[in-house]
Amino acid sequence: MAGWFGSQSYTVATMTVTSTPSPDLAFTNLAYCSPSDLQSFAVPGSRLFLVNVGDAFVLSISPHESIRSKYIALNAIHRRLAKVSNGDTVSVSRFVPPENFNLALLRVELEFVKKGTKNEQVDAVHLANQLRKRFVNQVMTAGQKVTFEYHGNNYIFTINQAQLEGQETSIVPERGMISNDTYFIFEAQNSSGIKIVNQREAASSSIFRQKEFNLQSLGIGGLSAEFADIFRRAFASRVFPPHVTNKLGIKHVKGMLLYGPPGTGKTLMARQIGKMLNGKEPKIINGPEVLSKFVGETEKNVRDLFADAENDQRTRGDESDLHVIIFDEIDAICKSRGSTRDGTGVHDSIVNQLLTKIDGVESLNNVLLIGMTNRKDLLDEALLRPGRLEVQVEISLPDENGRLQILQIHTNKMKENSFLAPDVNLQELAARTKNYSGAELEGVVKSAVSFALNRQVSMDDLTKPVDEENIKVTMDDFLSALLEIVPAFGASTDDLERCRLNGMVYCGDRHKHIYQRAMLLVEQVKVSKGSPLVTCLLEGSSGSGKTALAATVGIDSDFPYVKIVSAESMIGLHESTKCAQIVKVFEDAYKSPLSIIILDDIERLLEYVAIGPRFSNLISQTLLVLLKRLPPKGKKLLVIGTTSEVGFLDSVGICDAFSVTYHLPSLKTDDAKKVLEQLNVFAEEDISEAAEALSDMPIKKLYMLIEMAAQGEQGGAAEAIFSGREKIKLAHFYDCLQDVIRFSLHPLCHQTKAVKWQGHTPFLKTWWLKPHLMIGWLVILSFFLLISMVVYVACLFLVAMEVVSLNKTMGFSRMVLDGSSSIQDQVSSELKILCKGFKFIWTRFRFS
Repeated sequence: MAGWFGSQSYTVATMTVTSTPSPDLAFTNLAYCSPSDLQSFAVPGSRLFLVNVGDAFVLSISPHESIRSKYIALNAIHRRLAKVSNGDTVSVSRFVPPENFNLALLRVELEFVKKGTKNEQVDAVHLANQLRKRFVNQVMTAGQKVTFEYHGNNYIFTINQAQLEGQETSIVPERGMISNDTYFIFEAQNSSGIKIVNQREAASSSIFRQKEFNLQSLGIGGLSAEFADIFRRAFASRVFPPHVTNKLGIKHVKGMLLYGPPGTGKTLMARQIGKMLNGKEPKIINGPEVLSKFVGETEKNVRDLFADAENDQRTRGDESDLHVIIFDEIDAICKSRGSTRDGTGVHDSIVNQLLTKIDGVESLNNVLLIGMTNRKDLLDEALLRPGRLEVQVEISLPDENGRLQILQIHTNKMKENSFLAPDVNLQELAARTKNYSGAELEGVVKSAVSFALNRQVSMDDLTKPVDEENIKVTMDDFLSALLEIVPAFGASTDDLERCRLNGMVYCGDRHKHIYQRAMLLVEQVKVSKGSPLVTCLLEGSSGSGKTALAATVGIDSDFPYVKIVSAESMIGLHESTKCAQIVKVFEDAYKSPLSIIILDDIERLLEYVAIGPRFSNLISQTLLVLLKRLPPKGKKLLVIGTTSEVGFLDSVGICDAFSVTYHLPSLKTDDAKKVLEQLNVFAEEDISEAAEALSDMPIKKLYMLIEMAAQGEQGGAAEAIFSGREKIKLAHFYDCLQDVIRFSLHPLCHQTKAVKWQGHTPFLKTWWLKPHLMIGWLVILSFFLLISMVVYVACLFLVAMEVVSLNKTMGFSRMVLDGSSSIQDQVSSELKILCKGFKFIWTRFRFS
């Protein structure tokens, strides 16, 4: 016999078939052989003896003295399955079970050996215990039939499903070994005469296919807390027998909603939940697939999803299996009723149909609906009430520990096959990948592998064989991948760096103090439990460095989410679209634990125009609301705004919405001197003179002026000047200064002292004609001119009155003596004379 099998575990031999030695042994489901042949079927390292009969099924084999050598005894059912008769030969081999071969679930169909003889009631719990005790350590294969005796009756059970512990995909053939933890689910046809009672108690504990969960083995990382919440709310009640839930007066959860940013693992978790459940295979439906162009067809598609569950509950009642229906992108078909304006009402009908199936008059108790969406706000509110999708779990961005688990999952096979270099530090990568979603982390791993594979490929000769032994994914590959894969909810470092192209230089204690105060606000947001929202406004003249300072604070904060909102990204957009974009930035910030939002040039966002003044009230009200709205629990936000029109913002109430306001001043002479010393573009003896000319100039304009002057008088000198080989000449510097500064509108237009030293003609040659002194002179001159005019007019008025008075006295006396005029005529004549006098005065005044 040893020669037949050799030393290998799977050596095939041929044996002659015979009947079992006695009828009682037929109910043991064992094969029997000669004691001399038994050791050929021993499983190494155990006391089991297993034989594979004709590659159809596996039996435990036992010795019997009555069996001759090279014979194997099979009962009638075994011979029928192997399609052999007594005296025929059959191929046999020793069967060595693989690891993790225990059965978690065995679904069997019961029938009598002699059909139609009687009616019996079978207790599922008691029968399951008897079968586990009787057939423990025996291998069962899907499709196999087994005879047994129970309470004086002979039964046959047919194995319909054999599910291993921890099995994720179906294995052909379905096969496993019965253990003390194997759960039996019994089925019987109505015509069999067998009534199964207490079935739910037997199957309720077996709602899951495995006894414990290792989420990493399922490919789920960083979602332990979320899964624990789902289990507690959706599945804990289903583990207990129905009489317990009936006494508690509760109903099972019929639906759950997984929502969150894209790529965080919602679909993956839903699929794995469906695989872990001991029910029917889950139905996975993408939202738009339900829609149809025919009237009424969409509603029919929704009804068809629940047809199997309805039939199962109708025929089996509480014994029916759990039916899982997974809706991916459920927001595509379950929008709020009345929100669509297509005129057909199809979306409203879908919501109505779905509500009636989940929680209608004839609601189903054997259904679990799992919906997934990125836009929870679009769903109809009726779907989110208890009894519908009542369990709502946010699948948010993973934390550092979650990112480490995800990276371990995606690099596990690399590590097992020695493709992962020893220098790869997953803990460091997890710390570097803030705000990366699970999908983005998978993309990082794929990108790193592509770098490693590219080193083994020659573009000149693609037929060159690949050396698999030298394929190593190194830490440098992962760091290069991080530059390629940018998180959707990460810090926009490139945008921030563009806001400070010239870097940051020390501009004096005033600017340093403001930076330090801003960083204190960052620290406050990090550690404070009572300030989840902090807002800061940086105001100052145009070009004073407000945006650069805000960008520096964002970069130095090391916050995972930093976004800048500026008008340049919203050119040509309507007010409502701008508001939607601003709101989206804030909504994305609420998904990150620590966030910074920079509102650059708020007056430009508001479309402010000084003439009028005119601005967008819609955007203004949007900002006022967002600046005061607290982020969700566990999220913290710092908002930094910049403006050059603080007076306008104060008038519309936006300044009051900020917690603190800092003024960024222009550079004074000492500040400009420190900047020029750091730039090192002037000779040491010229720095003080150049700094005096730059007093009260914004830092941005200073940089532009230095760039202009560094080109040289003939151009092409920039490289030599910035490398330190040459210096900027003051004469050329002042020429550039005249071009930069707008004449008479800036105090720098009068710098003459240094210019005289260089022998150049200044704009204004006398020191007393400085702009602020000129304004004083004009005011004094205007005042004296006004006084002179008033005195002159008064004198002319007095002269005119004297003329009128004299004319009145003389003329009135003559007319009265003559009797030729009445009093009324005299008054009218006097008025005419007075008007002529005033006309005379006005003429003299105008020509004077």
